Amino acid sequence: MSTGVSDRIIVGVDGSDQSDAAIRWAATEAVMHNAPLTLLSVAPPGVAVWGMGYAMAPLPYDYGKIEEEEGKRILEAARVTASAAVSTDTPIRVDTDFVFGSPMSTLIDATKDAKMIVVGSRGHGAWQRAALGSMSSALVHHAHCPVTVIHDPTEGERQRTGPVVVGVDGSPASELATSIAFDEASRRGADLVAIHAWLDRKTLAVPAESWPDFQPRAEETLAERLAGWAEKYPDVAVERRVFFDQAAKHLVEAAESAQLTVVGSHGRGGFAGMLLGSVSTAIVHAVRTPVIVARRS
Repeated sequence: MSTGVSDRIIVGVDGSDQSDAAIRWAATEAVMHNAPLTLLSVAPPGVAVWGMGYAMAPLPYDYGKIEEEEGKRILEAARVTASAAVSTDTPIRVDTDFVFGSPMSTLIDATKDAKMIVVGSRGHGAWQRAALGSMSSALVHHAHCPVTVIHDPTEGERQRTGPVVVGVDGSPASELATSIAFDEASRRGADLVAIHAWLDRKTLAVPAESWPDFQPRAEETLAERLAGWAEKYPDVAVERRVFFDQAAKHLVEAAESAQLTVVGSHGRGGFAGMLLGSVSTAIVHAVRTPVIVARRS
C-alpha cells in the first residue's frame, strides 16, 4: 500500500458528504504544499450477520468482488472531486488505493508514510463500516503524522479569510503544533492567533485572584516560545492571547472566526499545565472549522 512518498497527504475516503469535504480540503492543501495526494478506501473482510441472535453466516461468494468494485467506484468519484477542487493551472498528483482490512488499523498504519492524513469527522458507514466518528477519534489518538479533521460537509467549497489559531503550552507536541501553524499561516497569507492558558484547574488549584501576579510571566514565556518561529516566518503577523485557565473554551471561541485551528495531541503542562490531551479532544469535538492535531511517529 505504501507509495514510498513520505510527503504525501492521505484522505480516508468512504463516499460520504464529509469524506468529500475532506477530499476538497486535502486537495487544496496538497497544492499549497506541492505534495502528492493519496485517496484511500478500506473494506473490512468481515462476515454477514443474520437474525436477532447475531448468528454468523458465510459471506456471499462474490463479496470481495462486489466490495472491490464499490471501492473503486468511490475512489474514482473521489478523484473527480479532488481534481475539481483545484485550479487547472495547479494540477496535483492523485493516487488511489483500495485495501481489504480493518479500516481503523489500515488508516493508522498508512500514517507511518505520510505528511498528513485528512478525514471527515463522521462518515455514513459506506465501508459497512466503521463510522468516521470512531475513525477520526482513533487517528487523533494513534496516528503517526498530523491529523486533520473536517466537520463541515461544505468545507473546501469556500475561501476562508480568518486567522490560523494555535494552542501553545510548551510541550513537544505543542512545539510541533506551533511549527505547523506558522507554516500553514504563511502558506495561506493568514494571521496567527497563539493562545496560552496558564492554568489547568484539574491539576493545580490556584485562586483566580492570583492571576495578575502570574500574567506578566505567562505573557513573557509565551512570547519566548513564539520568538524563534516569528523570526523564521516574518511574513506572519502574530497575536498573542494569554488566559488564566480554560484553554479549550478560549480555543473554541477563537476557532469560530478562524480558517484553521492547530493543537498538540497531548501536553506535559510544560510551563502552564495546559494538558492538550484533554484540550485536543475537546477541540476536535467542538470546533466546526478544520482542526489539525499535531502528531508524530
